[in-house]
Amino acid sequence: MLINELIEIIEYFIIMLITAFAFAYFFGWLERKFVGKFQRRHGPTYLGKFGLLQNLADFFKLLTKEQVWPKKADKLLFLVSVFLIAGFTLYLVMLLPIYNFYIINSSIILLLIFIILSFLPILIALNGYSSSNKFAMISAQRSILLLISFEIPLFLVLISIGYYVHSYSIVSIVNAQSNLWFLFIMPIGFFVFLMALLAEMERTPFDLREADSELIAGWLTDTGAPYYMLALFVDYIRSFFGAAIISLLFLGGWYGPFGNSFIWLFIKTIFVALFIMFIRAIAIRMRIDRILYFGWIVLLALSIINLYLVYLGY
Repeated sequence: MLINELIEIIEYFIIMLITAFAFAYFFGWLERKFVGKFQRRHGPTYLGKFGLLQNLADFFKLLTKEQVWPKKADKLLFLVSVFLIAGFTLYLVMLLPIYNFYIINSSIILLLIFIILSFLPILIALNGYSSSNKFAMISAQRSILLLISFEIPLFLVLISIGYYVHSYSIVSIVNAQSNLWFLFIMPIGFFVFLMALLAEMERTPFDLREADSELIAGWLTDTGAPYYMLALFVDYIRSFFGAAIISLLFLGGWYGPFGNSFIWLFIKTIFVALFIMFIRAIAIRMRIDRILYFGWIVLLALSIINLYLVYLGY
């Protein structure tokens, strides 16, 4: 029995890893083409049909470049922090269920996901500090302020969902949406969760990490090409996780108009990913003071209102 369970866990790990890699590759290509159209340029064109092989060429180019270490950097922390960010992100993906296929179906799995997300500011701070670059450190501080200010509204929305379902199991939350999506039950919570998750993924308009006119590449400024490639890959994996968790918690997951299947979850995840790209194409970066005001005042107030409405409605 133990061997069978171990085999199932390994199979799920391989499937989710392949899915995450495929999504990251496709998301990276599609975003470059999608945003390029909005900005009246072609995007990737030359390598492969419609430029599909451009990301593969970029991968090998970055992988074969020399890894350069900052002279005064703490090499151990500098190395470990990037890999820890990648490891935590992949672990988040492994916790997501696909229909009746999952590793863990605990009643507190959603809280575990939130705890793991809370570690990211610490790892970003370690990376910025260990590089011994003042611009990287300033960027890390800005990222920490951003992430912390949006984590409280995010947590209150998760509390609202758990209170409504009487469980923090993602499978139970999806099953509770078999007749009506939570998007329609708690629209305020959906808006707060979407904005907070965009901030957690450091996506536009909350992409303070790479304020080009101020901080170059942010806390990744002194990162060599291979590690920068890893960080870029992690960003796309985080986008996959964000699109999938929104689909599971608010869009009914694998429930669709013609029965329930993982195909519906896949379609919804792609749709949310396209919406994230659309926001990047049309939105501009917010100032840090406006972002903090939006997180601490606007979203925090809306998340409290959402929790109160769920309590009254229940």
